[in-house]
Parts: sequence; C-alpha cells; structure tokens
Amino acid sequence: MLRGGFLFCDSFFGEDNYQTFTESMKRVFPDRPVFDMSDDHPIFHIIYDLPEMTKVAIPHVSEAFGYGRMRRGPPRWQGIEDDSGRLMVLIAYNNDVQDAWQWADDQRYPANEANLALRLGANVVVYAMTH
Repeated sequence: MLRGGFLFCDSFFGEDNYQTFTESMKRVFPDRPVFDMSDDHPIFHIIYDLPEMTKVAIPHVSEAFGYGRMRRGPPRWQGIEDDSGRLMVLIAYNNDVQDAWQWADDQRYPANEANLALRLGANVVVYAMTH
C-alpha cells in the first residue's frame, strides 16, 4: 500500500470486530493512526458528490431484507494515510457497502442505499487509481 496500493475494509460491525480489526492494522502499520474522515475528503467527491457520507450506514442484507437487525452502533468512516497524506486504507465500520453492490439488482434491497454504494465504489476506484 505504501507503493500505491489501496485497501477498502468493509462489512464489520460492533466493538469486538472493530477491536480485532484495529489491533491487526496496528501490526501492519504500527506508526500510522486510524483517523475519522470528514465529509470534505476528496474520496467522497472525486466523481460523485456524496455530501454527509460519514453519517451514512449502508445496511447488511439481513437488515435490508427484514430478516433481523444487526447490533451495531453508528457508522464510522475512517482511514489510514501514507507519508504524503494519500488515503491508502478506507474503513467503513458499521457499514456493509459490498452487500449493497452484491444485491443492487434485487428489489428487496433499498435502491437509495444501493445507488449510494455504487457511486461510492466508483469514487473509491478513481481515487485509488489517481492518488
């Protein structure tokens, strides 16, 4: 990742999962802090303007289809940067963006969240390829 790679971490919920994730990332990047992203970060605006993205929680398929409720807290959009300030890890905690991609063509999945997730995905790809 320090040579231009990009990692999008998604689909983990709750404090136990978050603690395991952050402990693992500290082993990979012991000197790089995880920071809370703001809505003005370029990744949220590079192609599609996604205002207030940091307040969005993309639902897990079980929530979207009404099979149950996830025990999760509020969404947290976080990142890890390289020495130049380039985002190299995007963390979508208490979100399931990839479920929205997977189920975008299913009528049971909310169209607004699916469209938002697809737009975010385009932004992530272009950001990762140009920064």
